[in-house]
Amino acid sequence: MKHNIISLASVLLSVAVITPASANWQYAGDYVRTGAYADDGSRFTISVRGGGSFGFGGVDNEIGSLTANYYYDPSTGLVVSDGFYAACLESGDCDASMFELAGSGDIAALPAAKDYSNFSFAAGASVGWTVPNTPQWRLELGWDHISESEYNASPMFDGDLTLSSGMIVNVQSGGVHSKVTADIISAMAFYDFFDGIEKPSRQIIPYVGFGVGYADVQTVLHLTDLYGDLSLSADLQNYGELDKYNILQFYKSEKDNSTVAGVLAGGMSYGITDAIFLDFGARLMYVPNVKWALSDKEGDRSRDWFGVKSMFWANVMLGIRAEF
Repeated sequence: MKHNIISLASVLLSVAVITPASANWQYAGDYVRTGAYADDGSRFTISVRGGGSFGFGGVDNEIGSLTANYYYDPSTGLVVSDGFYAACLESGDCDASMFELAGSGDIAALPAAKDYSNFSFAAGASVGWTVPNTPQWRLELGWDHISESEYNASPMFDGDLTLSSGMIVNVQSGGVHSKVTADIISAMAFYDFFDGIEKPSRQIIPYVGFGVGYADVQTVLHLTDLYGDLSLSADLQNYGELDKYNILQFYKSEKDNSTVAGVLAGGMSYGITDAIFLDFGARLMYVPNVKWALSDKEGDRSRDWFGVKSMFWANVMLGIRAEF
């Protein structure tokens, strides 16, 4: 899907470069009765931009349901997972008399230890048209790429868990190293604040914009069982392989999230000439329901692990726009 979006963007830009050479875009308008030419302000536009992006969103536990057993040491109050307990018995570092079964609990009830927030790079390109007789309005089809950023957490989930016995214990579960990238195709409407038909050169022109689009968000998940509560689960055996210490080594898992996107924009442009503009602007992009999932070795089976219900990217970019 990512390659399809990049190919589409390349075709749009190719058309944008070739088309001005074959049509008289510079002089859009109509001839009036006297033979003079009346410019209606319509222009073909093409722009490129690049800069930084800050992504943020609240992380939610998306496991669904996953039970694990927990044991505790009555003399110290220490609570351990069933995996840690089994490894301790096998190594001879403890015996069964040291621990008692505390009960079972659903890991899906644990909150995420931290939310997502990270910086990355962003780039984009757009083609469009200024509206005839109302050139303050620009309509554009744009592509924005948000480069790879990371979400790492150790532990992944951390909080108080009520066990089947009624005991409330603090539980930490899993560690995660993950990545996310995004490509967003959007249809945008911009309003440039200036008077008249032609944009003034050598002058700052503020603008605002809004739009909707399609987002393709790719997530990569590396999960580790740091606390021993995942390796003994029969539900997870398809998503990794047990090593010689009976610790489940999870497969690298990838997921494509295809969803809608909302975009708000604001900034200012400066006309170097009457057709070339420097552009400094910000875009706030909203993408719902981005998920990270475990997958099996063949990629045929998957299980959601965590997600962000409301993902935001705030892009600040410098660009150049040509209007023909």
